[in-house]
Amino acid sequence: MLDFQTPIELVKGVGNNYLKKFKKIGVEKVKDLLFYFPFRYEDFSVVKKINQLILNEVVTIEGKILKIKTFRTWRKKFFITEAIIQDETAPIKIIWFNQPFLTKNIKVGDFISVAGKLVEDKNGTYFSPSHYEKIIDFYSEERRETSGLIPVYSETEGLTSRALRFFIKKCLKQTRIPNDWLPSYIHQKYHLPELKTALKQIHFPKNLSEAERARKRFLFEDLFILELIILKQKLQFKKYKGFLIKTNLESLKKFSASLNFQLTDDQKKAVLDVLKDLQKGKPMNRLLQGDVGSGKTIVAAIAALITVENNYQVAFMAPTEILTEQHFQTFSRLFKDFDINIGLLTGNKTKISWNGLISENKRKIFIKDCQQQKLNIIIGTHSLIQKDIKFNNLGLVIIDEQHRFGVEQRKELLKSKTDFIPHLLSMTATPIPRTLALTLWGDLDISSIKELPKNRKPIITKIISLNQRKKIYQFIKEQIQQGRQIFVICPLINDSEKLEVKSVLQEYERLKNQIFPEFKIAYLHGKMKNQEKEEIMQKFLKNEINILVSTSVVEVGIDIPNASIILIEGAERFGLAQLYQFRGRVGRGPYQSYCFLFTENNSQNTLKRLKALLIAKNSFELAEKDLEIRGPGEFLGINQSGMPDNLMMALKNLSLVQIAKNEAELIIQNDPELKNYPLIKKTLEQKKEILELIH
Repeated sequence: MLDFQTPIELVKGVGNNYLKKFKKIGVEKVKDLLFYFPFRYEDFSVVKKINQLILNEVVTIEGKILKIKTFRTWRKKFFITEAIIQDETAPIKIIWFNQPFLTKNIKVGDFISVAGKLVEDKNGTYFSPSHYEKIIDFYSEERRETSGLIPVYSETEGLTSRALRFFIKKCLKQTRIPNDWLPSYIHQKYHLPELKTALKQIHFPKNLSEAERARKRFLFEDLFILELIILKQKLQFKKYKGFLIKTNLESLKKFSASLNFQLTDDQKKAVLDVLKDLQKGKPMNRLLQGDVGSGKTIVAAIAALITVENNYQVAFMAPTEILTEQHFQTFSRLFKDFDINIGLLTGNKTKISWNGLISENKRKIFIKDCQQQKLNIIIGTHSLIQKDIKFNNLGLVIIDEQHRFGVEQRKELLKSKTDFIPHLLSMTATPIPRTLALTLWGDLDISSIKELPKNRKPIITKIISLNQRKKIYQFIKEQIQQGRQIFVICPLINDSEKLEVKSVLQEYERLKNQIFPEFKIAYLHGKMKNQEKEEIMQKFLKNEINILVSTSVVEVGIDIPNASIILIEGAERFGLAQLYQFRGRVGRGPYQSYCFLFTENNSQNTLKRLKALLIAKNSFELAEKDLEIRGPGEFLGINQSGMPDNLMMALKNLSLVQIAKNEAELIIQNDPELKNYPLIKKTLEQKKEILELIH
């Protein structure tokens, strides 16, 4: 008898050859195989007599083999296997292509069941098979390959769906399935099958509704576990003490008066959320999300000001040196009338700003000043979490584009000498869809800024066909002559033989030598040294470069008020949320701005997806659409293959997410230690890697 932990090589029939292929798809134990779910089903539930066949109708026929032979085509390029099968109503010809081994498996006189369809082409009228199997017992209702719903799995070379069905069926019969850890009341309340039944029904369902019930059970299972883990984390987080930071109304009024604009209602609400959190005596754990240019930095600046006024330090961490420099300049300008020292620490330089006056400093002196609290706000990249950087009294951590940092980096910043831990304010211009906010970001409180500042001109966005390219280039030329600047975004750095998409280096050479030889053009990509990237961005900011050809490295945060056009090559290769980020790189100044989307793929699906960018009112709408189309990986910044497929699917199901969240909350409220749920507790321990994977 097998069990869930039995190594897959101990299953009869799995030799060294299959073992390598199973490991390639992540199957090492029997449990891995049983939880390797089909992604679709082929419906061969209609069984017909041969004289009832209709052209192109997918059916199953059963009969006796009268003839079978294999031969090469006259050009000797491939094999054809022809057979005659007959039932009690009529005979018919079956043709297989490039399967010469069939004559060894199927002999004259064998009874077989064949799934496929009747077709008509240059070979005449014949039955085109997709699956077949021998019939040992005509009176047995069990057909693994040619009757009912046939599961289809993700395959790898040498490991077909047929082989997977064989081994899964064997394991289902021979494996001792453990007790179901889901409480029985949940099964009854939501009509979910128990584990043993669900495994059988998801692999070999009698009908689609049975398959859907089984799939729903496993989707719920993953969401339920995820919610329980996050809720327990949230409970653990509440045990920590947070610094009590009181609002200084006079400083707040002074800061507001120094701005040359009014805060939007959404900004005011976000500020109120943050100030309330800072005064609770518990560590703040808040995500501030909003469109590009919606004013998140001002909210962060107010939080920093109030924290410094309470004699605590602030660490502000951003993903790139270019962005940290931009935040440093912004904070220096905002706090020029305040007695606040601001430090900038990147890989290769340190700067200090006091009363708007900026000077460079030696690293050793900078580190000492930070430790002695002579620096109030310290802005930097991952350099802030290096071992030699120590804060004297860190009260607030601000992280821009939080989900671009790993968990370990965030933990390092949250370290403190006392039992207290600093408040955390994360910012993102990629809004989190509701399902992800309820799950993966469930341990965070969320504030949203949906309003844009008044008088902001909408960016004109168009999908451009290939025959309009010359016209767009002429328009770009006119814009540059008026003093504007241009972004050109490409999916790749170098040319690719496999992918027919434009690369940065290829497009740079083409634009420089053939299209715009009279203009100054530069390129930018992630593999360049930080100093090179910074020098180019500084030149672009000073309008010493007319056109910047770049990869997605410009996606985050760079503010070029003079840029009025962003042209995106291979737009279909980017997610909607990412395209929205690109578009936000223009329209930051007083000029009418434009976003032109070029695509090599004119399929209806591609055009439909890109049109969503044209009609969406804000990035919050696009985030929901992007989740639906491309999955959670867009928002997590991970390769989606790194997340379990079932969980990927579950995170798109808002109603199921809400149900799982409600049930998890009920259990944690009544039994936070899970003393009455030992099987749930054990399962949580086994599945903690899910949370590590996605955070």
